[in-house]
Amino acid sequence: MSETNRLKDLRDQIDPINLQILDLLNQRAEIALEIGKVQQEMGTRFYDPQREAEMLTALQLANEGPFSNETISKLFHEIFRATLHLEEQDAQEKILVQRKNPDQHTIIEFENGLQLGNKTFELIAGPCAVESYEQMDAVAAVLAERGVKMIRGMGYKPRTSPYDFQGMGEEGLKIARQVADKYGLVVISEVLDLSLIPMMDDYVDAFWVGARNMQNSFLLRALGSQKKPVLLKRSFGATLKEYIYAAEYIMASGNQQVILMERGIRTFSEWTRNTLDISAVPLLKQETHLPVIVDISHSAGRRDIASPLGRVARVSGADGLMVEVHPNPDVAMSDAKQQLNLNQFNQLMDEIESIGERYKQPV
Repeated sequence: MSETNRLKDLRDQIDPINLQILDLLNQRAEIALEIGKVQQEMGTRFYDPQREAEMLTALQLANEGPFSNETISKLFHEIFRATLHLEEQDAQEKILVQRKNPDQHTIIEFENGLQLGNKTFELIAGPCAVESYEQMDAVAAVLAERGVKMIRGMGYKPRTSPYDFQGMGEEGLKIARQVADKYGLVVISEVLDLSLIPMMDDYVDAFWVGARNMQNSFLLRALGSQKKPVLLKRSFGATLKEYIYAAEYIMASGNQQVILMERGIRTFSEWTRNTLDISAVPLLKQETHLPVIVDISHSAGRRDIASPLGRVARVSGADGLMVEVHPNPDVAMSDAKQQLNLNQFNQLMDEIESIGERYKQPV
């Protein structure tokens, strides 16, 4: 046999082997997808490093060459990575928060006419915490005058130190409800534990899940069984994928009224409390169909840059922003440095409204 014919014969032997490998890879992928579905039902993760290590060890022991064990490990490592990516893609296409088409938008509606997610730009504003009726009344009057329809009514305040002001509890919620009813506002308040839900349901129009509780699956599932909207804040250490799956806990439990809030992430910056991740806004709008609000108070932790951050939020495509407002921030019982006084709030509103006249949110 000539060298040319021998070469052709060897190549002819490789071609069907390639097809066999392709067929086996696809068979492997189909089985892996089924494994992924079982893991999803069990609530476990797709990637199991111990299982991967066991498979690589078994392959190395069975390897008789000519590939080295190092080469075999690299080849199968790529197969494992490709399969994992396929499993994640398959799971992502099925999650409820995922945008399925460009026209899919969730609009959250409240009894006073407030709508979040309908291509307008709305505000959630109010003191860091309820301190007195007079404090809430002074803020609510200004909010109502400027067309703001949702007020913060924080009866409970999770604090880093157990010795700091923790909020007025149910009494604070009662004050928030009285003031909101007086000015035609809706109340949102942070729920710290699922045991508080029944009591808070009498006072609030929407539940707020703080950054500390973003991955509290028991609380998220409990709020998923409620009929009122839930605002979910991103934790300062959470990836966007982790954040989206936290929202999925609520929606998968039956509550489709979820609002996302970007509140900044922890970085090396020493000049701000956190760093506002403005890129999260278009990404969340692209990947999900949920309204996205920007928190310009907790992201910066300082009032002197609230206006530029507010303008950035307005043009980022967000559905609104959250800002803390207090009649006299210097004597506030919590987060004094980041709360705006009433004049500063009016200035912020003037700037945002001015931008709104020149800017139309994209569809």
